[in-house]
Amino acid sequence: MTNSALHPLPTTGALTGILEALAFFRDPAFAKKRFDHLGNVFETSMLGKPMVFIQGSKAITDLLSQPEAIEGWWPESVQKLLGSHSLANRNGAAHKARRRVVAQLFSSAALNRYSPGIINLVNELCEELKSATTAIPLSKKMRNFAFSVIATTVLGLEGGDRDKLFSDFEIWTKALFSIPIALPGSAFANALKARKRLLEKLQKILTRPIKNKGGLDLLSGGLDEAGIPLTDDDLAEQLLLLLFAGYETTASALSCLMQELLLNPPLEAWLREEIDNLIWPPAPEQATISYDPSNAPKLEAIVNEVMRLTPPVGGFFRRTKKSLIIDGVIVPNNRIVQVALASSNRHGVGDLEVFRPQRHLDKKCSLTLMPFGGGERICLGKSLAELEIRLMMVGLFRKLQFRVVPNQDFTLRQLPSPSPRDELLVNVKLAKE
Repeated sequence: MTNSALHPLPTTGALTGILEALAFFRDPAFAKKRFDHLGNVFETSMLGKPMVFIQGSKAITDLLSQPEAIEGWWPESVQKLLGSHSLANRNGAAHKARRRVVAQLFSSAALNRYSPGIINLVNELCEELKSATTAIPLSKKMRNFAFSVIATTVLGLEGGDRDKLFSDFEIWTKALFSIPIALPGSAFANALKARKRLLEKLQKILTRPIKNKGGLDLLSGGLDEAGIPLTDDDLAEQLLLLLFAGYETTASALSCLMQELLLNPPLEAWLREEIDNLIWPPAPEQATISYDPSNAPKLEAIVNEVMRLTPPVGGFFRRTKKSLIIDGVIVPNNRIVQVALASSNRHGVGDLEVFRPQRHLDKKCSLTLMPFGGGERICLGKSLAELEIRLMMVGLFRKLQFRVVPNQDFTLRQLPSPSPRDELLVNVKLAKE
């Protein structure tokens, strides 16, 4: 590309970025409005910090194809609540070494080990739902389920220990993307206190015998590149990150998926035609592949469409280490770049604002989805989340039928991930055999 073809970085002109930050947290269409006006790459200010937003396959490819020129970055609230040891806050060799060790928790062998436990949790949830005599907040149940999976199968927790951890975890999660000022009684101040309690509990988990730690024995021999075992402080912060990675994305995807299906009966019927021909439960040795795209293409298409329109991670961040060319625009060194996934997934030709899962069964569909982020820092919990979603959907729909309670708010709360505001209240009965 010649210099004459390059363009200066468009800007909103914001100086302090106070109003921009408020709009970012409050307006789901924040990025789209500015993309429509300024193009696929633009700069604004967020609380005094310059930030570049990008959308579209060309811009994202340009960014991620230069890994040596970018590094991971998260807002200050996330940095403080995750901690300095966390993978999310590390770069370079320190990040790669620890990621390689922690990734063992989500390997194919690990997923095979976890599958029977996940199936049991699905069956337990079905029993709980079918015995309910009043309307059920299904979104809340999805969160409980997603947390139970990672807390039970990975950390080896049960009952009261799991419930106590979840209570603090919910407090911590809600403030991840917030203004990082610890005013007494504020969400961020409460989250810092919850973080301390969580780390204390995770430290206790790490002192237990390996045989009682779910999948944690997979980490027992993990060494970083210098040949030094991960310290307990280090591991505790990695586990805190993994709880979030294995919980938040799954809970959001399941809640949004159920809402789309239950508010669209023809779509639900279309999916049930496929699910009714699948066996539940799958054989333990086949659980990780029984409902994969080759065996359940409709389910895969619907999941992909939910991930496209309401990705559990609305965007991810990088920081430039030198000046870059992104989609023909010059982006200076030391700029925070947010990849706006929700906007990118609607950017292009066709009916991209419409929920139509059939598009993913069309070989002409060329969309590239990154619902769990992209590049070298893709979400570690991706494979576990995908497995949970498939097992949950088949288990629920083989056993139960749902009717949505009318007159509730179906709009989505966006942070930390999309979720129905009124928790998706439903009544439940047994499915017809």
